[in-house]
Amino acid sequence: MIEIRNLTKLYGSVIGVNDVSVDLADGAHGLLGPNGAGKTTFLGLVTGQLRPTMGSVLVFGERPFGNPRVLRRIGYCPAADLGDRSSTPREWVAYLVRLSGFTSAAAAARADAALERVGLLDAARRPLVTLSKGMRQRAKLAGAIAHDPDLLVLDEPFVGLDPVARHDLVELVRAWATTRSLIVASHLLHEVEALDAGLAVILGGRLVASGTPAEIRGLVDSMPAEVKVRCRVPRRFAEIACGLGGVEGVRIEDGLVVVATRQPAAVFEQAVPQAVDERLGVSEVVPADRSLEGIFGHLVRLHRGVKG
Repeated sequence: MIEIRNLTKLYGSVIGVNDVSVDLADGAHGLLGPNGAGKTTFLGLVTGQLRPTMGSVLVFGERPFGNPRVLRRIGYCPAADLGDRSSTPREWVAYLVRLSGFTSAAAAARADAALERVGLLDAARRPLVTLSKGMRQRAKLAGAIAHDPDLLVLDEPFVGLDPVARHDLVELVRAWATTRSLIVASHLLHEVEALDAGLAVILGGRLVASGTPAEIRGLVDSMPAEVKVRCRVPRRFAEIACGLGGVEGVRIEDGLVVVATRQPAAVFEQAVPQAVDERLGVSEVVPADRSLEGIFGHLVRLHRGVKG
């Protein structure tokens, strides 16, 4: 679906996207990264809003920039709030559908159907300025899906939604991804986890990891994991830990011994029992965080040059 080779986007001397190469097949994909990581620039290049400074991006086999054939097949929900607040959701969505080549009558019908789908039909004729941020988010999503695109691109789509609305729209997007393709950019991992999407992690404009959640877990499993142990005699526990195989570092922080190891099971099976036998007062053992949230945090720390 998307082929990217050595893609770079510069804003003067500022790097937005830095030498990214990746292939994204049909299906659902999550683009993860903290604010300022380059996610919006990446999506701008994929959706044809930005021209690459270097490298290439192909969507459905064609360059998207200035290409109506590709742009008609993409639905885009930007992170920015709606600028025009005087129109109604129905007027706004119908206008977007007309840009895709539909007649006024067809655009109005599609707008109503999309607004009903996102739960905003009752407010379709109210000025956008009178709606809450969450309701405007729904209007943006309706505008992205109304022309029935093959690829739906969402940039921080759930910001400003209450928990009920968030759940409803996550389910809507999940259903969408069962038959068509989806890219969701977010700085919150749990939002992407809920979509059962493949993952791509972008940091500082560079793609630092991509694949299925299991593949990214495997990547991090090959790196040292942190196991934390709290006890009354932390220096002695550190000595015990240093005698284990696979340990790459031990540090003491406020009575907490942090062991960086490639064999975390050895800490539980050997070091902790020995500490108990020696009456070191072990009161807490915290295993390495192997959740996706922990993996994401680990990748962020690695990118910033922080070990462990």
